[in-house]
Order: sequence, then structure tokens, then C-alpha cells
Amino acid sequence: MRAPDAILPLRAEGLGFTANGVAILQDVTLALEAGPPTLVIGPNGAGKSVLLRLLHGLLPPSAGRVTWEGPARHPGRHQAMVFQRPVLLRRSVLANCRYPLALAGLPAAEQARRAAEALALVGLAALADRPARRLSGGEQQRLALARAAALRPEVLFLDEPCASLDPTATAAVEAIIATLAGRGCKIVMTTHDLAQARRLAGDIVFLHRGRLQAQASAARFFDHPPSAEAAAFLRGALLW
Repeated sequence: MRAPDAILPLRAEGLGFTANGVAILQDVTLALEAGPPTLVIGPNGAGKSVLLRLLHGLLPPSAGRVTWEGPARHPGRHQAMVFQRPVLLRRSVLANCRYPLALAGLPAAEQARRAAEALALVGLAALADRPARRLSGGEQQRLALARAAALRPEVLFLDEPCASLDPTATAAVEAIIATLAGRGCKIVMTTHDLAQARRLAGDIVFLHRGRLQAQASAARFFDHPPSAEAAAFLRGALLW
């Protein structure tokens, strides 16, 4: 049964974004449903990160609109975003995790409980008192995921969260993503790593030159590419 305050599906209708006279995205129409992760892929410069920022509400569209389902008047309270390079406060790991909960107005006891649960989820409970900026790159990304997860978002946008990580740190982040998805959080994630997309995706959004070329199940996309551009991209022959 659908939760009464659920915000999915999310719909983009004729979405476009122009910066300095250059069209970054053009006429993107798609719907994102609850379920397994959606991976957004495409060549460098295809508009993947801009699409996430538009869907999340960080950027206003130059054309079209983004709409959320349900009666929630403030969908921002039901979603979160983690970037490739997390921005951490000059505070402890625990204080970083509690900060967005305090901004959300949660009571101190609830802040403490949720932060502790989130740090345990990402394997950082033992480092709660360490300065956040002294963590390794992989630990910082796990903290960013914990900070987002503590808000219990229905939708979590991830912009290439593993791009700067080694294989061990990447595996740890992917395990966290899989856990969150298994708990019902809708993951919408950009990646340039096709192997990662195969591992995580329930469905694929493929962008090329700022346009939506395909939205399909991961199995169909990888086994039967829906366009010549998609096939070329999977072969490594589509650079732009």
C-alpha cells in the first residue's frame, strides 16, 4: 500500500536547462517510480549531474517542470542528495550527522538516536568523535551517506558517489546503497562506471548530448540496447 505522504512517482516534463546560452538539457520527459535504484548514465557532458540537480530542486529549470506525487507540499523534506565530493562541517563525525536533523527541527533525543543508527549503518560508529575532515575519502563519503540516511528520505539522489574512491571503498559504498534501497529508499544515481550500473541498477536512464535517449530496465538496456547511441556507448565508442 502506498504511504499517504509518499512523493513518488517523480515526473519531469519537457525539462530543459540552459547556462550562458548553452543548452545543457533539452526536452527531458521521464517518470521515476518507487523500487530498485535508477542509474543515470551517458558520456561526459551529457547532462547527468544537471538532471539530478534539477530533479532535487537545486537548480530551477529553464524549461518544463518537475512534479512530485502525493499531498506533500514540501517534497524537499522527503529527499536528500549526496555529491561526489561531500561538504563536511569542521565538527565531529557525530555532529555532522546530527546537523541536518537539527535543521529539520527534530528533538535532541531523536537526533541522537537517528545519528547513532545511521553511523552504525555505514560502519562509522567507532569514529563518532573523530573530526570529520580527518576521515579518509571513503569514510567521508560514508559519512555523507549516513547524514542523508538519517533524514530517512523517500528519494536519495547520488551524484557519482564512488568516482574518487578505490575498489574497497567503492564496494563499501555500494553495500550501503543496496541496504538503503532494500529498506525502500529510492536511489537515483549518476555513474560513469558501467560495471557499477550493472551491479546496482533496476532501471537505466541514458542521456546523450543533453537529451533523454532511453529509459529502460537494466536487463533490457544492457542486453538489448534500445538505440544505436546506447549500443555505441556500451561498446565505448560514444564519447560525445
